Amino acid sequence: MDRQSRVELSTSQVPAQDAFAYWREMICETFVQLAAAPVTAGPFAGRIEHVPVGALELSTVVAGGQVVRRTRSLIARGADEYLLASIQLRGRGRVEQDGRVAELTGGDMAFYDSTRPYTLRFDDDFRQLVVQVPKRELALRDTRALTARTLGPGPGQVVPAFFTSLAGAAKAGTATPLLPHALGLLSAAASFAARTEPAPDPARALVRERAVAFIRRNLADPRLDVDMVAGACRVSRRTLYRVFAPGSVAREIRRIRLEQAREMLRTHPDRPVATIAARCGFDSESGFHRAFRAEFGTTPGGTRGQ
Repeated sequence: MDRQSRVELSTSQVPAQDAFAYWREMICETFVQLAAAPVTAGPFAGRIEHVPVGALELSTVVAGGQVVRRTRSLIARGADEYLLASIQLRGRGRVEQDGRVAELTGGDMAFYDSTRPYTLRFDDDFRQLVVQVPKRELALRDTRALTARTLGPGPGQVVPAFFTSLAGAAKAGTATPLLPHALGLLSAAASFAARTEPAPDPARALVRERAVAFIRRNLADPRLDVDMVAGACRVSRRTLYRVFAPGSVAREIRRIRLEQAREMLRTHPDRPVATIAARCGFDSESGFHRAFRAEFGTTPGGTRGQ
């Protein structure tokens, strides 16, 4: 794909059975080398409208639920160095990088850096505008403080609105008057994201720490749920939901189980997959396989060699 040309790509160009494989090629051509897996079985459809605007690339993405990952092995294959920002236009999205998670709903925006691993998750159909720029174009030496953070009030409204308008103008061929402001605004938004992080509530932080510790100690129990965690922490379900907002307790349990399973697969390559699944609280090997593929984009067996 010519990154300096306007391009429209769609899975409608290929047979239904090849749609997601073609989608993987589409996102790798449009952005950087990525691994991806659908979150549900069944038909998949996706479309990308890519428009270059000076040094920027603006891509409107409309697609079904999926998990997208930028892994260390994929990073090692090329020298791409981009700062990207996802602006959620419809549905919900999740950006994970540098130990943080940003949950995106309509109008939210978060940055991520192609030089380090990241994960994007969409549980349902969604629409996003992705802003991509070579890092050399920005006066940013270290992006670790700004990734996977949603912009707060003020910039969180103005910046997404500007780039959404810029994408519309670019498609109409009228973006020239806005172009001089784009890089400066993107740099300012990145700087704002790097220094805006609300201080955690000490009480909530303590409850969360206790909850996560309890989850890790009881991973093997398939009955582990929000009620068990709340009881162990001596708080109500409602309090626990607030502590884990914007995510869910069930999602955290699932995430920790899968992370533990992946670690065990790597450190105990001779241990049967079924044994590892049971020790991490999965009541069936088939359910473990489905959850593992949805989370990591590969099979448990494929992880052993990583």
